[in-house]
Amino acid sequence: MTSDQIVIFLAGIVGGALRVGVPFLFVSLGECLTEKSGRVNLGLEGVLVLSAMTAFGASYLSGSPWVGVLAGALSGALLATLHGLLCSLPRVNDVATGIALMLLGMGLAFYLGKPLIQPQAPQIPSIPLGNWSDSAAVRAALQVNALLPIGLVLAALMGWAFVNTRLGLLVRMAGDSAMATRALGYSVPGIRIAATAAGGLIAGLGGASLTLFYPGSWNEGISSGQGLIAVALVIFARWSPMRCVGAALLFGGAGAIGPALQSVGIGWGYHLFNIVPYVLTLLILVISCRPGTVIPGSPGELSSR
Repeated sequence: MTSDQIVIFLAGIVGGALRVGVPFLFVSLGECLTEKSGRVNLGLEGVLVLSAMTAFGASYLSGSPWVGVLAGALSGALLATLHGLLCSLPRVNDVATGIALMLLGMGLAFYLGKPLIQPQAPQIPSIPLGNWSDSAAVRAALQVNALLPIGLVLAALMGWAFVNTRLGLLVRMAGDSAMATRALGYSVPGIRIAATAAGGLIAGLGGASLTLFYPGSWNEGISSGQGLIAVALVIFARWSPMRCVGAALLFGGAGAIGPALQSVGIGWGYHLFNIVPYVLTLLILVISCRPGTVIPGSPGELSSR
């Protein structure tokens, strides 16, 4: 490759990491908050797809992408709240309920979203980071989702809140020891329902970014399993919101390798590079999830199951 092609390729990787990584960031932050309270939400794939459809529909009908973002976040919170309520019932399994609600969310999105496959909705504005370059390809690659700064600030606030605020400590306590939480007079189900609902709201922002920025349209294959990958992302990040930022950018960059190669005229192996995020997910699960071992940083209630 020439020097110009190398610059375009690297800009494509960085820009792709910032674009593709945004949904990963919000969904992993939502799952991090949920799991910190001692609950797993495998239904986040359904949350992501339903919020993506809702955000696109609301933006299309209202003419405002920010109305779409709000609607996507609220729909994610509603489905996650249902998960939290069901999991609070006696003898209800988190994993089985999450899978059921994943199917429910995806089914609702596919059914209600059929009229939205063709129309175009107003998109979230972009933040240009490539104006330093004379190359149109570099400038186009470095158009960043306006939701990205919100995600970065949210990650920093979550990391700070888990250590320095009463609510953050309550969430961590419910995740580490339900018995101690009850002994101090707090409602473990109430904390977990609230954390699950808030996690769904955050994940809903990721769904909105899918249909209102990149790829910027609604179709039934929009998420490509990103909600499920988020569970592996949280494990990789050791339940740290700030590490979720790095993990999301890593997965986003991995998903951008194929398009970046195409941008410099290399078409061989394009589809092969598209599987890199899924290979990373499998590697993380194989390396991290070994029987009889406790992953450092994992909430005590999750590691005891």
